[in-house]
Amino acid sequence: MLKLLAFVSPTFYLRLSPERLTIRNVRTGAFISEVPEIAILRGAKKPQILGVGAEASLHRATPSVEVINPFSHPRTMVGDFIAGEQVVKAFIRKLTGSGWLATTPRVVFHPLGDPAGGFTQVEIRAFREMVLGAGASDVLMWQGPELTDEQVSSNKLPATGRLLD
Repeated sequence: MLKLLAFVSPTFYLRLSPERLTIRNVRTGAFISEVPEIAILRGAKKPQILGVGAEASLHRATPSVEVINPFSHPRTMVGDFIAGEQVVKAFIRKLTGSGWLATTPRVVFHPLGDPAGGFTQVEIRAFREMVLGAGASDVLMWQGPELTDEQVSSNKLPATGRLLD
C-alpha cells in the first residue's frame, strides 16, 4: 500500500528566494514561478487572503489590503511564518488542485542563497514546518546547486551540496 501511495503522490521541487518561489511537479513538468507575496484584507473579524503570487500585486492600491512578502526580512528568510505557510500552501494547491482526491506531495525544498554562517536550525525547522503545514507528506531540505527532475525523483543528489536537517 505504501508503495502505491508513493507512486500516486507527486514529488515537487520547490525553490525559494525572497524574489521568487518556483515549484515544479517533477513527474509532469508542470510548474509555477512567481513572486512569493500574499495580499491580506485587514480590518475584518478575521484576516482574509485575497491573492497569492502575481495575483497579490493586483491589490496593492486597496487601502485595507496589506501585500507582504514573508520571505524578505533583512536578517532571515522567514520573516512571517504564518503568511509564508499560506503562500507555500497556495502554490502547492495550484499544482495539486483542492478537491478531495488531491494528493499530498513529497517536497524537495531548496532555499536559495547562502547566508553568512549558513541557515540556522531555527530557519531550517521553520521551512520544514511551513512546507508540512502547507500539505506536504514529506520534506527533504537541500542546499546546493539546482537539481534536475531526475535527481529529485531518484534522491541521487550531487556531492556539491548538502541536506539540511
